[in-house]
Amino acid sequence: MLYIANDPIFCHQLPTGPNGEPHRFPMLKYEIIPEQLLYEGTCSTENFFSPGTLDERWILGVHTRQYWEDLKQLRISEKMVRRIGFPLSARLIERETRIAQGTIECTHHALKYGISMNVAGGTHHAYADRGEGFCLLNDVAISANYLLENKLATKILVIDLDVHQGNGTAVIFQNDPRVFTFSMHGKDNYPLHKEISDLDIALPTGTQDAEYLGLLTQTLPSLFEQQNPDFAFYISGVDILGTDKLGNLKVSIEGCRQRDEFVFEQCQAHHIPVVVSMGGGYSPRIADIVEAHCNTFRIAQKMYF
Repeated sequence: MLYIANDPIFCHQLPTGPNGEPHRFPMLKYEIIPEQLLYEGTCSTENFFSPGTLDERWILGVHTRQYWEDLKQLRISEKMVRRIGFPLSARLIERETRIAQGTIECTHHALKYGISMNVAGGTHHAYADRGEGFCLLNDVAISANYLLENKLATKILVIDLDVHQGNGTAVIFQNDPRVFTFSMHGKDNYPLHKEISDLDIALPTGTQDAEYLGLLTQTLPSLFEQQNPDFAFYISGVDILGTDKLGNLKVSIEGCRQRDEFVFEQCQAHHIPVVVSMGGGYSPRIADIVEAHCNTFRIAQKMYF
């Protein structure tokens, strides 16, 4: 059965701009995605689970104590708040911990069923000691550390296909050979300063379906063969779409769907359990974001169950 982490807290209320314009982060997608999956019959209520409480031990396995204490006490600097992009609140911190716990719980379902998914997550811009880019706690890093510490995995592959480089994840694991970080992202996108992943593919502005999928199909199978992971995390950002206002690639919704299908095919071919975190998506039409994200769930349901 496909288990999906979801909770009402994921859809966090954000303030509007000075002229009433909505926040540029589309929180509404976390409400609409599960509704759409239920409406169309791709999922039933039994597919969704609400994450429990995250043990601080797992946060401190990745993030510094100073940063975590500052988050809890709502005392991070105004500069960091601006870099994160969300107004700080206790509710927001709880949201971030529940998302990370959701990804942890997904690992157990993936080990049993081959795949599990988080409606949110993919918070790859969070470093050990700071947040940025709408990311406060790095859910994939926390969950990878959880697997390693509990001896549930020995070698992990992070497949980050968000349009923005997984800079925080790259630095967190830069000296840990147990986690291989692969990021395929827009060359001219945020972050301006790119970190060094174990493998980075920086795509030129305007990259379309054929080139994007060609590079992915050339790269991913050999990564599985060379790294021989026993677990994978997949960040399936839909900000690669040509409609995305914070990305500069030109991938279609169909190309995005084929990307997801290929990733799942490779995980299945190599018998690797995978946890999927949604990552970013910032197209002006919420329907485009939801359709592309829902495709990821549709493909998972079709291929695995």
